[in-house]
Amino acid sequence: MFAPPVPESSGPSAPPAGMFDSMPGYEGTVAGGAGGFLPPPMPTHPVPQPQPEQPQWNIPSISEDTAREAFALFASSKCCYSSAPAKDGVITNMEAFNTYRYRLETFTEVRSTEWSHEPYNGQAVDAFIQSPPGPWDIPAKSNSYFMDSKQIIKVPYTSSMKTCHVCVGMGRKPCKQCAGAGNKVCWVCNGSGFRHGDDRCHHCSGRGRENCNHCHGQGSVQCDTCHGKQQLLVYINLTVKWTNNSDDYVVEQSSGLHLDNLSKVSGKELFRDSQYMVYPVMGFPDQTVVQAAHRLINEHQAKYSQTSRILQQRQTIELIPVTRVTYSWKGKSHIYFVYGNEFKVNAENYPATCCCTVM
Repeated sequence: MFAPPVPESSGPSAPPAGMFDSMPGYEGTVAGGAGGFLPPPMPTHPVPQPQPEQPQWNIPSISEDTAREAFALFASSKCCYSSAPAKDGVITNMEAFNTYRYRLETFTEVRSTEWSHEPYNGQAVDAFIQSPPGPWDIPAKSNSYFMDSKQIIKVPYTSSMKTCHVCVGMGRKPCKQCAGAGNKVCWVCNGSGFRHGDDRCHHCSGRGRENCNHCHGQGSVQCDTCHGKQQLLVYINLTVKWTNNSDDYVVEQSSGLHLDNLSKVSGKELFRDSQYMVYPVMGFPDQTVVQAAHRLINEHQAKYSQTSRILQQRQTIELIPVTRVTYSWKGKSHIYFVYGNEFKVNAENYPATCCCTVM
């Protein structure tokens, strides 16, 4: 007699709602990864801090030797580029198009809760001994400002012992491989009990069935939810996530170099201000940077203060050097750009390239 097919799941896929106790301050907490979002407490209004002393905003342009060395290094890094233009080209003009990058970073904290469980192995059961601390009263601290991280904390005084909902407290579940029968059709004789004619199958001793290797003939396996303990420790987990939210503004410059290139380089830091809530930079010579600072600070305040707790803000201004170099090679004029502290080069129309073919 063949065993009937076993259902895909022999127990409930999610814990029943009645399995979880009602905890003061955690009434909206659910199970299954959809942690309840916890609105942050009302922030206190920051006290204006004095602005740092305004530095000198200018920066010297690069030298002709630096531009030539950067161009030569760029050409040597390209397998299909001849070194001749970089080596023999004559620089005829260098024009600086230095630009500014304003960056605002807002470091936030978000908290959420969800019911969780684990096999019960004698852990402390503390539910209802006293009221659990509020979700925003539980101490948690990131390792560093402006670095993403996460911490999961078991909320005190929420742990209770419950019967496993998957195996209904049995500690074992029907084996899916044999549908709980403890044996399966013999793979040698395909259940007939004979191999050739009247030769009895030696693998199953003529029974037509063999013991299930998965459950060792028992017809059931250990419950993988409670690990055979029959009971679960049920508790609330608090997840604390720290996120660094960053936005940049780069002043448009008319050199012809696309702004996308500047996202890959660093500049000379002219200004840095870090505090609980920053205030727009004042007295900067480029008014578009001042306007961008006002706009981004207002946007961050509106966007993040409602959904998270703002812990710290930081604003910086970098001056990114951009030099457009005009050079002559073989009687024709060409252009390349040297930009960033890394002296990266952009030369879209390099005059001596070859076509490489991969065999």
